[in-house]
Amino acid sequence: MEEKEKKKKNKNSTSNKKQKHQHPNDQTAKTSSDFSFKPCSDVKGLRFGGQFIVKSFTIRRARPLEIFQLLCFPPNSTANNNNHKSNNHNNNNNKKLPFPSTVAFLPTNFTILAHHAWHTLTLGLGTKKSKVLLFVFESEAMRAAVDRLWPPEIPLGEVNKRLIRGLTGSEMARFKFRKGCITFYVYAVRRVGSLGFSCADDLRTILQSVVALKDFLDHTAMLALPNQRSISFATTPPVAMAH
Repeated sequence: MEEKEKKKKNKNSTSNKKQKHQHPNDQTAKTSSDFSFKPCSDVKGLRFGGQFIVKSFTIRRARPLEIFQLLCFPPNSTANNNNHKSNNHNNNNNKKLPFPSTVAFLPTNFTILAHHAWHTLTLGLGTKKSKVLLFVFESEAMRAAVDRLWPPEIPLGEVNKRLIRGLTGSEMARFKFRKGCITFYVYAVRRVGSLGFSCADDLRTILQSVVALKDFLDHTAMLALPNQRSISFATTPPVAMAH
């Protein structure tokens, strides 16, 4: 009898370990799993804490190559991409750009300088954290449709209402990474009722690249894109966590 009870306990413990291993927020969990996605009305947006003035700071839509540079891809990848573009200089140019289903928003020059000034005026009490947003859509067509509606520049205080809550009929999975004075928010976006995530490879690559970035020591380095000195690419990035 005692041996049977021990076997049952061992089975329960192994099953519990398997359940923990499959938890949606576990580092080994798939980024495209259904339980990571939530309706836009429920998904977490940007957090500002007590820094209300930061809501008036603006972010701008990044150009496609800026996304490539921001994520600090290896030089080989950039070179191959450029060679591929020069060989076929046709109407299909957009398809050759990195992450065609992704839209990114970076701090504007005004925001970067305002952060620095605000931190100085408040004698170090003002936040030095800038925000970078990346939206990975399930298809290029969905990105193109949303791209026509979203403004090229928007105050941070309007992001939650206009960019996140405004995507009716969609659901998102949110990932957040703090990299020194820059916080990255990555949102995977798909239509309600969709199964899986068709651009899972792009999402996985972006998440791994963000995790591999070193901390931004000074957000004014954003002004020097693509020559940031405070970040570099790691050859073996860990897997990202969902929030």
